[in-house]
Amino acid sequence: MSPGTEVTFADRADAGRQLAQRLRHLRGQDVVVLGLPRGGVPVALEVARELRAPLDVIVVRKLGLPFQPEVAMGAIGEGGYEVLDRGLIARTGVTDRQLELVEARERAELQDRVRRFRPGREPADLTGRTAVIVDDGIATGATAAVACQAARHLGATRVLVAVPVGPAGLRRTDLGADDVVVVQTPDPFWSVGQHYRDFAPTTDDEVVRLVTAEPRVAPSPLATQRPGYDADVELPLRQQVLRGHLHLPADPRGIVVFAHGSGSSRHSSRNQYVARVLREAGLGTLLLDLLTPEEEQDRDNVFDVALLAGRVAAAVRWLRDRPDAAAARIGLFGASTGAAAALGAAADPGLQIAAVVSRGGRPDLAGPHLRHVTAPTLLVVGGADTQVLRLNQLAADQLGCVHELRVVPRATHLFEEPGALREVAHLARDWFSHYLLAGGTERSAPLGVA
Repeated sequence: MSPGTEVTFADRADAGRQLAQRLRHLRGQDVVVLGLPRGGVPVALEVARELRAPLDVIVVRKLGLPFQPEVAMGAIGEGGYEVLDRGLIARTGVTDRQLELVEARERAELQDRVRRFRPGREPADLTGRTAVIVDDGIATGATAAVACQAARHLGATRVLVAVPVGPAGLRRTDLGADDVVVVQTPDPFWSVGQHYRDFAPTTDDEVVRLVTAEPRVAPSPLATQRPGYDADVELPLRQQVLRGHLHLPADPRGIVVFAHGSGSSRHSSRNQYVARVLREAGLGTLLLDLLTPEEEQDRDNVFDVALLAGRVAAAVRWLRDRPDAAAARIGLFGASTGAAAALGAAADPGLQIAAVVSRGGRPDLAGPHLRHVTAPTLLVVGGADTQVLRLNQLAADQLGCVHELRVVPRATHLFEEPGALREVAHLARDWFSHYLLAGGTERSAPLGVA
């Protein structure tokens, strides 16, 4: 990257056209152009037109310190991506509960923006492709850096950052990109806006209009099928109401219930990413909050496996009572203590659970229930999550059903590393597809997993 000629951009469209000239060498390659909302989208539109490439957005959110929100202790991105500054969190004394509250709030905001900017459409598939991340300029580079990591997390094999203006000396290693393209690199650099004659804010409606106006890559046949049901749901219990989101294809053959020890599981970006991969394979999904917001205030409830397993069982029975789901095979996907809850429920022969997958879970907490599980069970653990890996190995030794323990190399507990959660999702997809859709039996294992 070399300093560009001093220019003043008339507006973001003009800046996008000038930037596009620097990227013409990418035309004909397998590229997806990703605009950072809001201001990056008008710029990205011109780049996508020049490259004749699909245009989409990539949404990221900063995780600000609870007492100083402008200071980032981490960030989250689409597809379940999360990065945390553990050193800063420790130095400032942020508690686990404070971190969870900030994460929950920002995940909800991220999902709201995704729904707003990409209404009714699946995101562009980045698997094996080049992602070109475009903004209207770079100041600190923090947002672009998180977007780069999120794009890799979603499967991009090469990531470029392209902007009309940014500070001199900006390096690709600063952003975690394979390359950085900048039209203008003034020194000294003061602000992005001073290099535009018209730097009026881009509105949400404009973002939606620009993205939906452009041709996109044709979705898979499964993605174009209209769902039989897709809506938020409420599951009545004796004294509580559990909230969730149910997605069913027409005439579903398999449905996966997601179990997580904490509340707001239906808003978990990680669970939502895995659910999307499962839906693309033709599976139904039920993302469920096993605890109410009031119950989650008591941390003991997160480890009350009997309570959580009872909630999972209630959700399965609720599905069985629905005419549009009664004939489907049911699978359970558990994370954290939700894995023990899923296995505890699977030990009930009356529920007829067809398959179980645990992601970085604590199946050991299911205790004596493990030996009663008959559903084929897949345990997925990060290779760097050594303590949880050992606990999963001990739990696997107690399972009498068909089971596999799969280790994702170098992945930590939250599978934050590029491509790690994607591998989890694909393992879960293959396992559930075999046992819920393909009619696999407990004496056989899915191709590519066993």
